[in-house]
Amino acid sequence: MDQSSPRRASRSELRCVRALLRASSAAELLAALLTEGPAWITGEGSALYLLDGGMLRLTASHELPEWAHRKYGVVDPASELPAALALRRREPVLLSPQQTSTDYPNTAAGLGTGLVALAVLPLVVDGDPVGSLALALAHRGAVPQRDVELLETLADVAAHRLAHLLHHVHTADPTAGQPSTELPSADGQLISLAVRSAGAGAFERDLVTGETLWDAQAYRAVGLPPPGPTGRAPDLADVVHPEDLPDVQAALAEALATGGPYRISYRVVRPDGAPWRVDEAGEVMLDVHRRPVRTAGLLTGREWRPEPAAAAGSVAAAAAGARSTLLLALTRSLSRAVTVREVTTALTDVARPALGATSVVLDLVDEGRLMPVSPAVFGGPHRAELNRLHDLAGGVMEHVLTRATPLFSEPGQERPGPGVPAAWTVLPLVASGRQVGSCLITFATERSFGREDRTMYSAFAGILAQSLERARLYDVHHERASELQRAMLPRSLPVLPGIASAARYLPSTEGMQIGGDWYDLLRLPGGLVGLVIGDVQGHNAEATAVMGQLRSGLWAYATDGHDPATTLARTSRLLAEMETELFATCLYVVLDPATGALRAARAGHPQPVRIGAAGAAELDLPGGPPLGVLPGVRYPLAEARLEPGETLLAYTDGLVEVRDEDYDESVQRMLGGLELWTAEVGGAGRLERPEALERLADLLTLNVTEREVRQDDVALLLLHRVLAPAAD
Repeated sequence: MDQSSPRRASRSELRCVRALLRASSAAELLAALLTEGPAWITGEGSALYLLDGGMLRLTASHELPEWAHRKYGVVDPASELPAALALRRREPVLLSPQQTSTDYPNTAAGLGTGLVALAVLPLVVDGDPVGSLALALAHRGAVPQRDVELLETLADVAAHRLAHLLHHVHTADPTAGQPSTELPSADGQLISLAVRSAGAGAFERDLVTGETLWDAQAYRAVGLPPPGPTGRAPDLADVVHPEDLPDVQAALAEALATGGPYRISYRVVRPDGAPWRVDEAGEVMLDVHRRPVRTAGLLTGREWRPEPAAAAGSVAAAAAGARSTLLLALTRSLSRAVTVREVTTALTDVARPALGATSVVLDLVDEGRLMPVSPAVFGGPHRAELNRLHDLAGGVMEHVLTRATPLFSEPGQERPGPGVPAAWTVLPLVASGRQVGSCLITFATERSFGREDRTMYSAFAGILAQSLERARLYDVHHERASELQRAMLPRSLPVLPGIASAARYLPSTEGMQIGGDWYDLLRLPGGLVGLVIGDVQGHNAEATAVMGQLRSGLWAYATDGHDPATTLARTSRLLAEMETELFATCLYVVLDPATGALRAARAGHPQPVRIGAAGAAELDLPGGPPLGVLPGVRYPLAEARLEPGETLLAYTDGLVEVRDEDYDESVQRMLGGLELWTAEVGGAGRLERPEALERLADLLTLNVTEREVRQDDVALLLLHRVLAPAAD
């Protein structure tokens, strides 16, 4: 193959480019990069700056801490900050993890984690500066050149799209004294201006706050006069014809559950009484965790010619069918939820906006009392609002659960106190005759709950109660399984002369089943130390049982004085004789703390890593097949040396594996991070401090603990040879 031929773009890269070209705001551009871009763009701490009034202003961001907003919200283009440097030099600025933690720390909380990399890219079109783009990366070492080139390409696409959008903003306001480079962001202004000539109006719904914004043409599309400069849209229930509302809510529930484009059509209630139909074409945008955060699209109005009047029974049947469709959509969304957290997420992300509600407060019965569930919501302010509502309605929620009858507000009723929502319902959650909890649903405007509405909400309460009961049972079983797994691991590591040690175990969070990862630190005859780490194939109770037998068998062979190669050979034969088809990978290392002499054998397990003043590198240990695959196999015995002050890292593959990424690249990413960590001031010498090894273990598992879903168990063991070994 001709190595000079250009690399073809992958499907995911082309999909990201298409998403960038469809974006209608700075926030959408950043979201497109995070959701459709390469998996190694982690998103947390990413930001987009635009030139405005001679300064770089933070226009869109993702999971950027509040202190960073305050400190870096406005950047002088002449400064030495990365956003300014990248734009001034017209080239990417790459920040290593230690730079992001030491050069740009949170002064209120100390240094950063030390394992976060950042790429800052200039946004330039035809030589004219537009802004800067900062993206957090999963790279722990040097960023490969091919990745840098891909980032530059995506930044070029984003810059051209931003320039196009800015041109339309300027065109819409030609009286401005100079071209404006400020784009409307997610604060409520809309930029879908070019579609007005087609008679379509633009809308935007913030699914986090529940706020909906329309431009002036959107109001005209539904036959309403624009309210003024605010553009805040009326409540959905006040616009959509009552007979069509359940169908609209059902369609929204389906769209919110899956994300992506959607189309719905419905009648509206116009002030002049004229029959009118609105076509809504929009898209549900998801964040990096695949949760819906925003919808945006177009509204087009047209005259509606009613069909001959149907019988009252037919109308009632159609309304009942629409409500059934809505309940079915909500049921499907809740049926996908496995844990209580996932149920609350579905309630927040799908049911709340589909029902047109402002807030949902959920309490569960715990030891005979109603306790609030940690709300699965975005951001602090909304969480504070839910806590306030819970305090306000706590007594009512207990009362309704005792009566087992829903309670609904009435239009025009006097509110009992300040802060009470305009409309609300409190639903008792009862499953199989057992009290599960209560649910408060609030609305921004007054509404009347007819008989059909009350029946629908009562049915929804039953569905929600069943989902929560099932999820609580799952959570209990999963917790017990995790406890069983932990019980089969060492409760603590032994204190041994001449070494320091630290270990971590993190169970999988995906599915009910438990895994077979294990580790051990053994006190061996003659002052030797044994390090064992292994991973039994599979994620179920059998894997855990096999792990327990292997751990006991290997301990017996090791303490009898067998070398690592013989120990693994005997353990492999033991596994082959068990009534199981499972196999296991394993690494067994014997260290003499006094001399640093190290002997090891490896059965299909990842190579251990040596960490020292010179950096971090894998120990090249020859190995054999996993345990139990070939009962009579002989494993090669390798010898090495661990110098004073050096550390040995052993781990299972769950520590580095990332979906849709090559395993070897994931390992290199971890090694690069360790390389940078050792290059910091003090380097590996810091490990002489007692707490430093625990800190390193936390850093190594940081990416794993931050994942929304952990697909595999994770185990790691750090063994550090101290500079001055204590006498035995």
